[in-house]
Amino acid sequence: MLSNHLHNGLETARLVWSRLPNSEDGDFDAVGISGKSDGGRTESLDYEVIENFAYREEQANRGRLFVMYQVAVKWFFALLIGIGTGLAAVFINISVENFAGWKFSLTFAIIQKSYLAGFVVYILFNLLLVLSSVYIVTQFAPAAAGSGIPEIKGYLNGVDIHGILFFRTLIGKIFGSIGSVGGGLALGKEGPLVHTGACIASLLGQGGTTKYHLSSRWLQVFRTDRDRRDLVTCGCAAGVAAAFRAPVGGVLFALEEVTSWWRSQLMWRVFFTSAIVAVVVRTAMGWCKSGNCGHFGSGGFIIWDISGGQEDYSFQELLPMAVIGIIGGLLGALFNQLTLYLTSWRRNYLHKKGNRVKIIEACAISILTSTISFGLPLLRTCTPCPEVDPASGIECPRSPGMYGNYVKFYCSKDQEYNDLATIFFNTQDDAIRNLFSAKTLHEFSAQSLLTFLVMFYTLAVVTFGSAVPAGQFVPGIMIGSTYGRLVGMFVVNFYQKLNIEEGTYALLGAASFLGGSMRMTVSLCVIMVEITNNLKLLPLIMLVLLISKAVGDAFNEGLYEEQARLRGIPLLESKPKYEMRKMTAKEACGNRKVIDHTRGGGTLVIGLMLRRHSFSEFVKPVSSRGLSIEDIHLSSDDLEMYIDLAPFLNPSPYVVPEDMSLTKVYNLFRQLGLRHIFVVPHASRIIGLITRKDLLIEELSISGFNRKTQRRDKRTTRSAAAEDPLLDGLLHDNNSSSRSS
Repeated sequence: MLSNHLHNGLETARLVWSRLPNSEDGDFDAVGISGKSDGGRTESLDYEVIENFAYREEQANRGRLFVMYQVAVKWFFALLIGIGTGLAAVFINISVENFAGWKFSLTFAIIQKSYLAGFVVYILFNLLLVLSSVYIVTQFAPAAAGSGIPEIKGYLNGVDIHGILFFRTLIGKIFGSIGSVGGGLALGKEGPLVHTGACIASLLGQGGTTKYHLSSRWLQVFRTDRDRRDLVTCGCAAGVAAAFRAPVGGVLFALEEVTSWWRSQLMWRVFFTSAIVAVVVRTAMGWCKSGNCGHFGSGGFIIWDISGGQEDYSFQELLPMAVIGIIGGLLGALFNQLTLYLTSWRRNYLHKKGNRVKIIEACAISILTSTISFGLPLLRTCTPCPEVDPASGIECPRSPGMYGNYVKFYCSKDQEYNDLATIFFNTQDDAIRNLFSAKTLHEFSAQSLLTFLVMFYTLAVVTFGSAVPAGQFVPGIMIGSTYGRLVGMFVVNFYQKLNIEEGTYALLGAASFLGGSMRMTVSLCVIMVEITNNLKLLPLIMLVLLISKAVGDAFNEGLYEEQARLRGIPLLESKPKYEMRKMTAKEACGNRKVIDHTRGGGTLVIGLMLRRHSFSEFVKPVSSRGLSIEDIHLSSDDLEMYIDLAPFLNPSPYVVPEDMSLTKVYNLFRQLGLRHIFVVPHASRIIGLITRKDLLIEELSISGFNRKTQRRDKRTTRSAAAEDPLLDGLLHDNNSSSRSS
């Protein structure tokens, strides 16, 4: 019996257990826990369904009503995730836009009297916001630093990094993003919004947080990692949908970029969550347009409508568009490599000196960024205002402190504007809207665009990796749209055609840099179409994305993959390494210690029992009076008794033969979301063979009568074959061909 096997082998198990390496020593142990170089821990997640006795008994007792209840709860949680993520995005955007609006209004009001005083106020305002962000991260939520996408990608890949989905991480992500983005750093809030959505989903899945007394047992429905993984996937899609107002792009982002698996049932809930986010965001924007949100009405969510721009393109334009893709691949790959080197230096040397150094570093970057963004426009000469089409709604120059094109800054005449200040003295959303804008030919000079490209690219590299929440979507769009508009200016001057818009090339440049850096294709293509509201540009976006990704792949991996490897996250990529083709499962086992039970000279696989089971899963409370363990008196015979773990043992773990190629094992491990897999000697006995037809359950009942008839006919045929040697030979040939097929 199974319980007898466990009983006989328990003493051996206890001995081996005591010799297993400790998970805090930094080495991998028997359950897949590894220590990171910076003191954190990563642990494998259990995405496999453990079909033990307790699970099967629970499933058997569940009726159809309970199944319907669980399905309803999953959809209800998807609704809550969409509402929560949408509200978080609205709060972040309103806060960022208002802080930026107050900053620019105050600065422009002061520089009317003194540019030096305005410069000091501008630096102090940004410094205060950045200081609040880095202080929250270093003192309250260390896991909130960075974009969070590599960690969430690792979680959905099957690796849990300590602290990434905590409640304090959610709070640190929200308020830290407000400070870092509102403080004018060269980073965005889109990556942190993906992490925010994942945190909201995880907290809902576990019923809240007990540490801060914000939990509810009514929400504690999903207890397995598999169910929580589905919720976190909904949260990731909701974050992208909230950041870009792109619900379809959010679904595709979760499918292409962060998940290692996919189920059609989950897609409906992810799509529903993204749709809820879009409704929440649109409702909030409609409410803010009436003036209820301060400066939010002038800026707000990313939506760069260029539907009134270039209507068509000629064959001659494909060459410069392909050049944009090549530039995006080269600059994106360079960005990944530079940030990898700089982040590695930070983690290995600078940040090991303590939180004080992290705070000083972030403040120094803030002062540098503010000095560049305020000082460089002072070096540019102002440009006379062009004749603007009244139907476009654009005026030149804009009033001081207002958003939009043609910002007047350090200009002696009334009808002049500063093109470099038009980019620097705007929020990043509005600066991109200016670069994408149509019917604004020659608004920016080539010198200003090139200056901004070099400086902002450098600032983005330096800022990435500091101890603040930082996304790279919007900085990537800023960089790409700058050199894209430069190429567009060249095309306009070269072809001398009136229907060519520089803003169209800025859009293609933004797509090319993101494709060259993040290596996203389908999801990024849909996101760019959704945020620009121009379906005619879809083929061109596809072209530059394919070229930029191909060029970038020739040099290094994507940004998130590089950063995940740097952080020690053991990601299983979609494609196994080439060396695995020459290795077997036995060779990959190494010196991993396992507990086996030998009887009759052969190794017997009883099942799999995880160490992470909690005490409450095995026993019930000893008394309703609340007795402690010290009040219970046990005799020496009681202490020698064993616990029968058979109900909690997984009797059917995944098993592979020792000579299976490691490539095949890798694909099984990743696609099934496994945490462990047994390697056994090559099997010598076989019980049967399952084909695709055997898995079509609905056909079994229909063809049941026919199978009985076939078996009766076979018995009759075999009886006839015993009397006819020729018929017996034909049957033998047919059976052989069936087995080979």
